[in-house]
Amino acid sequence: MKHAFCMVWIFVLFPSILASQPQQAEDDLQRKAVRLAREFIIVDGHVDIPYRLKNRYEDISGRTPGGDFDYVRARQGGLDAPFMSIYVPSEREDNGAKALADTLINMVYEFQRKWPDKFAVATSVEQVRTNFTKGLISLPMGMENGSPIEGNVENLKYFHDRGIRYITLTHGKDNHICDSSYDTTRTWKGLSPFGKKVVEEMNRLGIMIDVSHISDDAFYQVIRLSKAPVIASHSSCRAFTPGFERNMSDEMIKALAKNGGVIMINYGSSFLSKDFLDKEELVRKDARRYMRDHGLSFGDPALEAHFSKLREKHDLVNVDISLVADHIDHVVKLVGIDHVGLGSDFDGVGPTLPVGLEDASKLPNLLRLLLRRGYSDEEIKKISGENALRVWSKVEETSKRLMGMK
Repeated sequence: MKHAFCMVWIFVLFPSILASQPQQAEDDLQRKAVRLAREFIIVDGHVDIPYRLKNRYEDISGRTPGGDFDYVRARQGGLDAPFMSIYVPSEREDNGAKALADTLINMVYEFQRKWPDKFAVATSVEQVRTNFTKGLISLPMGMENGSPIEGNVENLKYFHDRGIRYITLTHGKDNHICDSSYDTTRTWKGLSPFGKKVVEEMNRLGIMIDVSHISDDAFYQVIRLSKAPVIASHSSCRAFTPGFERNMSDEMIKALAKNGGVIMINYGSSFLSKDFLDKEELVRKDARRYMRDHGLSFGDPALEAHFSKLREKHDLVNVDISLVADHIDHVVKLVGIDHVGLGSDFDGVGPTLPVGLEDASKLPNLLRLLLRRGYSDEEIKKISGENALRVWSKVEETSKRLMGMK
């Protein structure tokens, strides 16, 4: 009775102490998340900074006025190995695709040349780990869209020699390699005959096959043909976005895991939420109508200004960071902790990044959320980068085996 009486008075006299306890716990989690972000190698499967700077160059050695990635924000967030996306739009298939890819690759090497105390190109897992110990941000490169191969299998070695370590086989349209998830034409019903040769040669050279953007048929054909694990460098779970083929179904995620691969979760709100995806399509329809009526094209300031009005009209509000964790949870429950990673699509998904994960500096917020959900330090280490590095290492090993090297 005396004990109960004392507890009543604690509640009456010291409510602020009790109220502060949950906040204290949250602060402790945040501090731990920041520490883990410094201790672990964080790999991001897809950052579109080269193409962003092609259109409007900025000095990424400091904090840039716009965009989602720069050195300052990467350091704040603990991002150590963002794959630089060498993005080639679908319309460049027969219009200088290889030349554009070369231009963007040159830009990445220029980052290293201009700021050698900050960035270093990485072409192997060993280099990523070495750069981490030196305090450098690694810049591995992945080519988004296989169009620059231009029908010549020898160009795969050319791009490997230039530092490309994964290739997203296609982008928004069917190309000469395979069908796209965004294109209903289904030119090849999966991989083209040339595409099958591309898969074999990528295995031989040690270039990771990226199944983001490709059609379901193409995915399953890649899984059957590939002698090495594959990645989805910036895809999320179709279970949350029914009908959105760009994301991966549960059956595909299971096949990817059986193959030893990894799905790297895309942060874009439309990849995370069916509600957002549907509203975004309404915004796009209105935007296309506005463009047609006013003779505008993408990039026009008048259109950019109108977008904000359309977002408000359709109640298009970015999702919360918790949805990124939900997608991670889904993969882990489906196939285990070893097959999920991070593939932000920074600078590629525009203004649709989740609340709490608006740029590279906010990565500890995601780690804090995973800690709150009960993930161990070792599990977070795997999600942050070790799963992706394991797959990359396996691809390197497969290449050596296929080339008859010890």
